[in-house]
Amino acid sequence: MNTPPDEKNSFKRLLPGGDKPMAPESRRRLLTIAIVAFVLGILIIPSLFSSKTVKTLSYSTLLRDARHQGVATAIINSNSGVISGQLANGTNYTTNGPVPVITADITTLRTTDNVTVTFANPSSLLTTFLPYMVWILIFVGFMMFASRQARGQMNGMMSVGRSKAKQFNQDRPKTTFADVAGYFGVKQEISEVVEFLKNPARYKDIGALIPKGILLVGPPGTGKTMLARAVAGEAGVPFFSVSGSDFMEMFVGVGASRVRDLFATARKQAPAIVFIDEIDSIGRKRGAGVGGGHDEREQTLNQMLNEMDGFDPSEGVVVIAATNRPDVLDTALLRPGRFDRQIVVPLPDLDERLPILQVHAKNKPLDPSVSLEMVARGTPGMSGADLANLVNEAALHAVRRHSAAIGMEDFEMARDRVMMGQLRDTMVLMDEERERIAFHESGHALLAYVLDKTDPLHKITIIPRGMALGVTMTLPEEDRHIMSRQHLEDSLCMRMGGRVAELLIYGDLSTGAADDLQRNTELARRMVREWGMSKEIGPMAWGSNNQVFLGEDLMHTRDYSDHTSQVIDDEVERILREQESRAIEVLTLHRRGLEALTRALLEHETIDGETAAQLIDEAHGEPVHPEGTKTVSALAGVGAASAASRRSAQVAPTVTPPGWQPPTLPAV
Repeated sequence: MNTPPDEKNSFKRLLPGGDKPMAPESRRRLLTIAIVAFVLGILIIPSLFSSKTVKTLSYSTLLRDARHQGVATAIINSNSGVISGQLANGTNYTTNGPVPVITADITTLRTTDNVTVTFANPSSLLTTFLPYMVWILIFVGFMMFASRQARGQMNGMMSVGRSKAKQFNQDRPKTTFADVAGYFGVKQEISEVVEFLKNPARYKDIGALIPKGILLVGPPGTGKTMLARAVAGEAGVPFFSVSGSDFMEMFVGVGASRVRDLFATARKQAPAIVFIDEIDSIGRKRGAGVGGGHDEREQTLNQMLNEMDGFDPSEGVVVIAATNRPDVLDTALLRPGRFDRQIVVPLPDLDERLPILQVHAKNKPLDPSVSLEMVARGTPGMSGADLANLVNEAALHAVRRHSAAIGMEDFEMARDRVMMGQLRDTMVLMDEERERIAFHESGHALLAYVLDKTDPLHKITIIPRGMALGVTMTLPEEDRHIMSRQHLEDSLCMRMGGRVAELLIYGDLSTGAADDLQRNTELARRMVREWGMSKEIGPMAWGSNNQVFLGEDLMHTRDYSDHTSQVIDDEVERILREQESRAIEVLTLHRRGLEALTRALLEHETIDGETAAQLIDEAHGEPVHPEGTKTVSALAGVGAASAASRRSAQVAPTVTPPGWQPPTLPAV
């Protein structure tokens, strides 16, 4: 049953903005409009009620008309000498007489037949000075308004050092831990801080101290800010939210002043929680920039370090910060006593993607055939924001096809839209270009299906999507956290498929393999420099992970010799040439399958993984994978290739040049 709103709430709804309080700018604007309307009313309304016209006469004309019986009434104002009244023909008149009024003229008017003479002697000061008072009030109101505006500007200049943090109470935001799906361990660690603030005696009895700072670390879109909003909804204590960029200004010292003001305000309302989003904007390593120790950012960071655990540390103030760049933060900020806990908020795994999808699809009409579990299995590597976007894209696609419910095909199209890009079906390609693109994508698809350690083949299309003219899509059958050397080499070989296919068919190359070569070179270089997958380099890692914008690598020289640099380049070239040789050997062996895939793509433009596998097997004369197809054709088929992928390698013979082998450990 709904409770009728009271009069106060009803009045609030009549105001601009509903229940929200009116802003000072709105109040000033409303006051100005009211004053202008009042003045216009005083000036205009009296004239609206005067329905008769008034004729202005000279004094002599009035006396002459009175002698000729042309005046009916005469009202004489003794103070101003103004005579008004009505003529015999009914017209109103007015004239300015002498002051004081001449007695003989009054006698003339009185002795004239049918003239009624009366006197008006206004003696009220209010009536006399009212017109002047109106203008005086208008002038005073304008001066007050100008003074208030100037005072507001002065206060804005003087308050530049005040914190811009927003304070939240228990009513907002409404987000709680129940609205954050998954991340059970993360929520447990954060909820301990909330529980400590609600019931500190329980922890103090056993001697436990509250963490002064909690750092949420994770990739973009994993829900760090949402977790902070959930803390605000659960805490029941004052919650201050501020972005790291809010501390930065063009004036040196403003950031440090705002930090002091923020912690002073939070300390007055302790226990309290301070949330700093994107803390890497002010918490980067000191001494890395060009400005030195007098840089505004470094002064802000120094003040924050002092407030969190300095000579006079804050009591009862917990700082929660979020960043996706923990490697750039200053070490003094990360030590115990400041940010005591670093909580990793990773990309959700399979068990966490399902509840996230359920939260975002809770209020949406789903077709009974939709299996969110299959959608979760088919979306590895997606963050919470990606999953929310996926559900929204599926809903938009359902609207485009005029459906009342979201079906499985909508999720399939939405996933392709998110992972491969928007369809560019209006782009017109020449027949020669379409054929070359078809061979290029067929080379990728054939190697993805034949090689053992590549991800299962999902879909091939030569319809331009996003920035690509064609796409070969593979999906991992399960979440993968580390990659073996064989998996990396098969990935390199698969990306070589498009370039090698063009070389086998046309005998020359095109620009279509630019992105493949760039990604392959980067991956091969990391294999050599960072992961020790080279016999010549051995178990050493070369190169720094620091970013140039920190100023650390701006003037930094490499930490290895020219000879080592040449060895690294040679090893990268060797790895790439080996995988190109593998791709040539496999595509030469399965050339009939390559041509069959190309013909199917030219005819249908898009084919799924199962169709591609069938074409390759028929062209090969026998199944390439006797234990089952290594494909994923739809969301419902995710995971069907698990058994086939765990078999022993029984693929078509390929040439594997001699490469790096694990060293033999000496006997103990």
